[in-house]
Amino acid sequence: MEYEENHVLSPDRKLTEAEQSLVWKKPASHRTSVEERRICKEVKRNWQRGEMKIATILLEGDAGSGKTQLAKALSADFGLPYTKVTCFADMDKTDVIGAILPVIASERLAKLAPEDGQLLQALYESDGFQSATHVLSALLNISSEEAAVKAKRLMKLAVEQAEGDTVEYRFYPSEIVNAFRNGYLLEIQEPTVIRDAAVLMALNSALEPDGSINLPTEVIHRHPDFVAIITTNRGYAGVRPLNEALRDRVQHTEKMDLPGKAVMIERVTAKTGYLNTRVMDVLADTILLLDQTARAHAIKGVAGMRSFFFWTDAVACGIGAKESLYHKVIYKLTTDPDEIKLLEEALERRGLFAALDAAEADIEAVLEAERGEERTARSSPDEEAIEIKSWGAIDSRAAGCRQGRRRNRVEEVRRQRRGRHRDFR
Repeated sequence: MEYEENHVLSPDRKLTEAEQSLVWKKPASHRTSVEERRICKEVKRNWQRGEMKIATILLEGDAGSGKTQLAKALSADFGLPYTKVTCFADMDKTDVIGAILPVIASERLAKLAPEDGQLLQALYESDGFQSATHVLSALLNISSEEAAVKAKRLMKLAVEQAEGDTVEYRFYPSEIVNAFRNGYLLEIQEPTVIRDAAVLMALNSALEPDGSINLPTEVIHRHPDFVAIITTNRGYAGVRPLNEALRDRVQHTEKMDLPGKAVMIERVTAKTGYLNTRVMDVLADTILLLDQTARAHAIKGVAGMRSFFFWTDAVACGIGAKESLYHKVIYKLTTDPDEIKLLEEALERRGLFAALDAAEADIEAVLEAERGEERTARSSPDEEAIEIKSWGAIDSRAAGCRQGRRRNRVEEVRRQRRGRHRDFR
């Protein structure tokens, strides 16, 4: 893709096979946003300008506004391996730098609880270039925070078991150190939740343009290709303002909001294959209004693109829009009866409940008309029949989506009759 090739930051760099596998691959449903184009242009323009180089970027916005998706897209644009660290309140310096783990003797290992022994053995057998948190997270299929807690417990256990013995020690660098040393694109998710000032100081040092990190075994310097993308939510429960010193190291910031309705519909069409723009128009209006109402009433849930994707997908599979509204959108915002009532009243005042009913009634009417035409075509073989093509992306759906596929085919036939450049209203 020409757009991606034009923004590869180090075209002469040869990635290993493992590193190449970490470069994000854009799915067919990806749509390049204004923010993505702007960041690519600015980073590429300044990449060889020394002190003016842009390599630390802040994406700040509401949950569901596409921050992580944008960070991954930049990995593809820049041609850099993508990795991430999800921050949590009790992070300490070992989560930023890494940890030293004693390699205890096999006979002592055998005396441990089976699970603990197996986990320590898995860490010992890893290549030492992955963080202990990453190894445990992948092995146990748990979150980074849970893996960090488990890694600390295992380290304490290993130290206790090694007392009195001459042991070998192995250093396990953090994901931050791996990215910093090897020149990856690192997404730092929610550093605002960190409570320990020492952790923030370590992050500050890593984000300096000519920064270095003091490891127990060596001092490492920032790789020239290292790019840090800080992603943080606005006004989210438990989130404090971004540390001033950390914010000062940012060279480019994007304010992330829900995209405009036209872009929302384009992305959902690409993601789900659903073609009915009239229904999607009403769904998008509903998402936008619920988002605004939740903000106005300090409701802490989120109505964003994820909700829009899954709600549209449910409708495409034949589930009623009003029925699926609660399970895909409203209950993600809140399950409090009083807050739900506020949201329902806002939808009622805007006429969106009625709009959803009208859209579905119209679709059913068109569907019934098409059934009649199909019956007529079958009973009159000499007359020209309407060819209704199936669409590959939709035909791959499960059997439960047949009604949605039929609605899509009906919608396409109707568009063909009214002209390619006119949506039915």
